Amino acid sequence: MTASTPEESPAEQARAALTALRNEVAKAVVGQEETVTGLVVALLCRGHVLLEGVPGVAKTLLVRAVSAALSLDHKRVQFTPDLMPGDVTGSLVYDARTAKFEFREGPIFTNLLLADEINRTPPKTQAALLEAMEERQVTVEGEPARLPDPFVVAATQNPVEYEGTYPLPEAQLDRFLLKLVVPLPERDDEVGMLTRHAAGFDPGDLEAAGIRPVAGSEELRTAREAVRTTQISPEVLGYIVDVCRATRRSPSLQLGASPRGATALLRTSRAWAWLTGRDYVTPDDVKALAKATLRHRIALRPEAELEGATTDGVLDGVLASVEVPR
Repeated sequence: MTASTPEESPAEQARAALTALRNEVAKAVVGQEETVTGLVVALLCRGHVLLEGVPGVAKTLLVRAVSAALSLDHKRVQFTPDLMPGDVTGSLVYDARTAKFEFREGPIFTNLLLADEINRTPPKTQAALLEAMEERQVTVEGEPARLPDPFVVAATQNPVEYEGTYPLPEAQLDRFLLKLVVPLPERDDEVGMLTRHAAGFDPGDLEAAGIRPVAGSEELRTAREAVRTTQISPEVLGYIVDVCRATRRSPSLQLGASPRGATALLRTSRAWAWLTGRDYVTPDDVKALAKATLRHRIALRPEAELEGATTDGVLDGVLASVEVPR
């Protein structure tokens, strides 16, 4: 993995490895640093990520690059209207040699699952992910089958194309720790991307891009333990609660953040604080992760939407209105 000095603790080595991961991903994906950081935060929190962006902004490439920079198993499922639940979770298959039905594992039995265009498959198949994402197991004929650890779902969806899609219900959205909006690149980043392609970069061959594994399950395990010990004061805990409660009072929202949203914000703030090199959480850490953690857990009122309000804009207003503890 990454080189370290004898003075570094295992936690510091793990932090250095995850920092190097972001540098490795940059060999294939120009820009998108915030999205890469969000994926790392999700890995630290044992959470799942929903990536939303228009076609062509490297959502799939981004997840593949993260997989290449990790010594973890990964699989990809292209979600389509005819995809069945068993195609994802696995199914019982009759074995003529033994005259018995045997469970054949589906692609969900992996460390990092790329669920491509998740909103193109019917609710029945979307629901097949619910138990796996929450309980980290699949039940077949009443028998639970544990999923590997770590297990993270990185799902992608297109926000502008609604024909032939099935919007994710609130229960499904709530299973995602973060919703990361993948923006169009800045001009300089787009020029850099075209420069790479002009030089022969092939998105289908990440090995040629020079991406090497810099972290694995051991580093993740160490990092997660360090994140859990990151201190958070009663004042910052109260700030998280106040932010979430303020969303429930907002006149622009018909659905505010639930207590589960508050616990999610606690987890992501801790992970971000640890990644930036501190062993305590500040209100700025909470602000840094608030929109990614809460934007899919709130819902605009129809009249506010007609007036041009956005979830991110409402969250900006909420954060500005809540008193920050000193």
